[in-house]
Amino acid sequence: QVQLVESGGGLVQAGGSLRLSCAASGNIAYILRITAMGWYRQAPGKQRELVATITRGGSTNYADSVKGRFTISRDNAKNTVYLEMNSLKAEDTSVYYCNSISGSANYWGQGTQVTVSS
Repeated sequence: QVQLVESGGGLVQAGGSLRLSCAASGNIAYILRITAMGWYRQAPGKQRELVATITRGGSTNYADSVKGRFTISRDNAKNTVYLEMNSLKAEDTSVYYCNSISGSANYWGQGTQVTVSS
C-alpha cells in the first residue's frame, strides 16, 4: 500500500558528504497515516541497525554513531524524508534502507548502497 523509493547513494571518500532521499507513494490513506519515517542500514554480515528517525511532527532520534554528522529531515507535503550525511567514515559503508510506519504497518524501501573509501 506504500512504496518507498530511495535515491542518492554512491561512492564517496572519507570525510565527504552524501544526501539520501526517500519518497513515499501509493495508497493516499496509508500515506496520510504515516507517523514516522527513518533510515536504517545493514553492512555485510551485520544486523540491520537504526540510523535516524523523524516523526510527522519533526521529533528526531539518532544512533550515537551518527550524532553530529547526520541530519534527518522530512517534507510532509512531498511525503519525502532526507538524510544528510557529512564527515563520512569507512564504517558508514552499508546498504541504507528507508522505513515508514503507517498505522500498524511497517514499510521498507529496496535499499541504496553507500560506500565510503578510506
